[in-house]
Amino acid sequence: MAFETISYEKVDGVGVLKINRPKALNALNEQVLKELDTQLDEIDTDRDLRALVITGAGEKAFVAGADIVAMSEMNSEQAAAFSKLGQSVFRRLEILRIPVIAAVNGFALGGGTELACSCDFIYASENAKFGQPEVLLGLMPGFGGTQRLARFVGLPRARELIYTGEQINVQQALEMGLVNKVFSKETLLDEALKTAKIISKRAPLAVTASKEAINDGFDVAIDKGLGFELDLFGELFDSQDVKEGTKAFTEKREPKFTGE
Repeated sequence: MAFETISYEKVDGVGVLKINRPKALNALNEQVLKELDTQLDEIDTDRDLRALVITGAGEKAFVAGADIVAMSEMNSEQAAAFSKLGQSVFRRLEILRIPVIAAVNGFALGGGTELACSCDFIYASENAKFGQPEVLLGLMPGFGGTQRLARFVGLPRARELIYTGEQINVQQALEMGLVNKVFSKETLLDEALKTAKIISKRAPLAVTASKEAINDGFDVAIDKGLGFELDLFGELFDSQDVKEGTKAFTEKREPKFTGE
C-alpha cells in the first residue's frame, strides 16, 4: 500500500518503518497517525516478521513533535480525539508481538519522545535531542508521555522534563537510561538493523512471550508478575521451537526456529 507520510520495507524478517515528512521535521498529524495505524495492521499479521525498526526521514529529525499548526485550530473535542488516536496507535506499537527498536536521528520532541518511548528500546544518533516541551505552548503531553517517560527514566526525572519542557542532549539521555546506545548519524540505522537481525534469529515465540511477560509484569506486584512468567514459560514447551532449540544444543549445532 502506498502512503504519503510514512514508508515501510521488509528485508529478511526485519521491517523498517519510517516517518516520511522531512520538510515538516516528520511532525505527527492525523494523517501520519492513521497511516501508521493502517501499516500496523499489516505488520501485526505478518508472521514472517521478527523485529521492527522505526526511524525518521532525513537527518534533522526522528519526529520533532505533533503538528502544532494543525493543533492550533483544534477545539477541546478535536484535541481529545487527536490524543485518543495517538495514544491508540502508540499503544498498538507498544504491545506489538515483536520487538520494536526506535532509531532516533535528530530531534525527538513531544510526540517524538512519546513515539520512541512506545518502542522496546531506543538507539540514538550523536545529534539526537529529546524533550517534552508541551508546557512551553500551554499544552501537556497527550500521546502517553506522562505515563511512559517515567518508565524509562524514573518519576523524578520525568517530572522535571515534563514540568520544565527543557530539551536534553543524547549524552544526558544515555546517562538517565532513556537511550540504550549512541552511534554516529551515518551508522545509526545500520546498527539498529544489526540488533534487529540478531533478534530475528532467535526463537520468535520465545521473544514474543518474553515481551509479553515484561510488559504485563512491569508495574504489578512481583508475585503476580512471576505468575505471568510461569504461565508463558510452561506454554512454550508445547512448541516445536523448544524441541528444536534444546535438541540443537545437545547436538552442538545452530537451531532452525520456525515459530511453531
